[in-house]
Amino acid sequence: MTQPPGRGAGGGSESTYRALAGLVMAATVRIHRPEPGYAPDGSDRGFLGSGFFIAPSWALTCAHVAMEGEGRQVNVVFKPDPGSAETAVEGTVVAALPEGRHGPAGPGEVRVPTASGGWPAPDLALIRLLRPVEHPCVYVSERPAGMFGGGSVLYTGWTGGGSGQLTRFSGRCQVMGTFGDWAEDDEQMRLDGDRMYPGLSGGPVVDLARGEVVGVLKSRSDGTTGGTSIGVERLRTLPVPPGAVATESDDPYQAVFHAHDRYHADRHGSPVGTDRTWADLQRELGAGAGLALSPQQRVDLLGRLAELPPPLSTRSLLDLLDRLPDTHPTEHHAAPRGWRDGLGTLYDAPGGDSALELILRYCMSALSAERPYVLPSTQLAEASLWDWVKRMAEDRLSRKFRHELAGLRHNGRLTLDREHLRTPAPVLEPTRTHGAPCVLLQLEPRGWERDRYDWRIGVVQHTGDVLPVAEDSRGTAPEALPARLAGPLAEAFRRCDAPDDPAVLQVAVPQSLMDLEVDGWHVPPDGRPLGVLRPVVIRRLDHRPRPADEGPDEREARWNRTMTAPMQAAVVDCEDGMRVPVAVVEELRGLAYETVPVLCRYGHRPDPETAAGLGRVLDGGFGVALWRRRAAEPAAVCADFHRRAAESVSGARTADQLPKKVHELRRGVRAGRTETYWSDGVALYWDDPHHPLPGTDQFLEAP
Repeated sequence: MTQPPGRGAGGGSESTYRALAGLVMAATVRIHRPEPGYAPDGSDRGFLGSGFFIAPSWALTCAHVAMEGEGRQVNVVFKPDPGSAETAVEGTVVAALPEGRHGPAGPGEVRVPTASGGWPAPDLALIRLLRPVEHPCVYVSERPAGMFGGGSVLYTGWTGGGSGQLTRFSGRCQVMGTFGDWAEDDEQMRLDGDRMYPGLSGGPVVDLARGEVVGVLKSRSDGTTGGTSIGVERLRTLPVPPGAVATESDDPYQAVFHAHDRYHADRHGSPVGTDRTWADLQRELGAGAGLALSPQQRVDLLGRLAELPPPLSTRSLLDLLDRLPDTHPTEHHAAPRGWRDGLGTLYDAPGGDSALELILRYCMSALSAERPYVLPSTQLAEASLWDWVKRMAEDRLSRKFRHELAGLRHNGRLTLDREHLRTPAPVLEPTRTHGAPCVLLQLEPRGWERDRYDWRIGVVQHTGDVLPVAEDSRGTAPEALPARLAGPLAEAFRRCDAPDDPAVLQVAVPQSLMDLEVDGWHVPPDGRPLGVLRPVVIRRLDHRPRPADEGPDEREARWNRTMTAPMQAAVVDCEDGMRVPVAVVEELRGLAYETVPVLCRYGHRPDPETAAGLGRVLDGGFGVALWRRRAAEPAAVCADFHRRAAESVSGARTADQLPKKVHELRRGVRAGRTETYWSDGVALYWDDPHHPLPGTDQFLEAP
């Protein structure tokens, strides 16, 4: 296959190719049956085939691999680098293309191994992980697989070779053409030149000229070498949700690829770590987005497009593309479905300034497009994309064209309010925080007896009065607390709960215990975590006394503001992915009263500065704060945590809604909803100054 102009020079060094292979293999996984007692020790017990992480918490493989699990449940096993331990996490098959082995085998199925039972093309399956884990992801092309930058591809996977022990495997093949009919979803790419072994099905196929995944290995040849591959763009044929789409997660296709593009934009833009990213290696390969964008510019743009709500429909996206000059979106095998797909149709436009102008016109169309829904973050996403467009135009294009863009932006903003009414704005539901009782658990360490706690449980009336339920001043060991408190808490909840409306649990502790995960307690031991069953918030017992001459109570003023004005999040201990000290109290007090401080790096305790930083936030008069208890890896990228925390705070709008919002997030983590995994281990400080905690000497006095 000849090298098309503008599609990557294919002149990377062997060092670049090795680094690329390392990124691919780090994201390649094994798919196993969920057998009881399975230990990820490299054995081939229950091994079904290969796959790869396509986005955070999402794996892609062949349907004939994933559907051999039991009840659509599988184990996904991965090992990011040779020195790390293997990790096994349960997953569920969210979608398979097609859903079953219906109909006779197509012409391409003669090459499918007998063990697979034969599965019609496209033979793809998406697996969603059922708990949050950190893992790398591949970069997936936004162009159809047939648009190769060159003829050579890399493939990876796992195979046993009959030895009983599984091992990684990689090889190179040449693209020999295709067979099958793309219109019938059975087109497959023919690969030849290297031997393929059992177990490799479901592994990624990488275009070496561009450094991007273009396909999924489907089968090995009946002969000595080669096999077939399915283009990743076939995922565009996933079923469209039948009803209105109100959130990104309602459509698995958009959820996966928005998460994919944000993942790569975040990692390439992060100053944390020195390892080369996919965009770095694509630059070394001489690849790019046609003649208009460098790999770095492309990944940045895709990340910004992924912050927008998706196109209203495939038809609306095709209409948008048809209005652009020199574009032919319907000529591609699978119609574009997301913003990234539409961008991929523009890469073959003529070169020069016109190529960049076309991409910027496309971005302006995305800015003014009708939305299926609008989020609190949508306006910021639009501003971010507009800033990118202006910067690119100012750097490379004429003043006349920049004037035209400004006009498009102005006209587009005039129509947004009308177009965004397709999905009605969410209606805030009333909460129980003021009109109904809640449960108060007070834990105090015994200063003279290490790791022992006194506790009190009471019911807080809407007036702020506390009715006692139980107490114990004999000292309870921390590991015994959940079991010891199960009965008293159950009684307190019974007094407060209403049908489908669980009472809030307020946990009052000194600052030294604010990392205690009461929301993770199983009470009773065979039950679900408390934070899944009901809202759980933290209060502080040891507040710094306010000097008499300090003037009006700033805590009350801040609290009142968060109850009446839309809240906004502010990350106070992390900038550009780097840990920074929390500002001094005087500077924190300069933040707007509706600000909710967010601590990204609290999980790095017991570092003294971490604890001191939280103390400064609490001493700054804030009644609401969020922090995550989980310590991130040293090179972990935290941009998604910042983004999601800000969305959750602004989405809750006012402080009375935030306990319910965090409760929903905890339920989502438990239910395996990937869009909530960022919140795993998040704590909510929620301390109403109008209802101060009672003193220990009067806690058990009935009102």
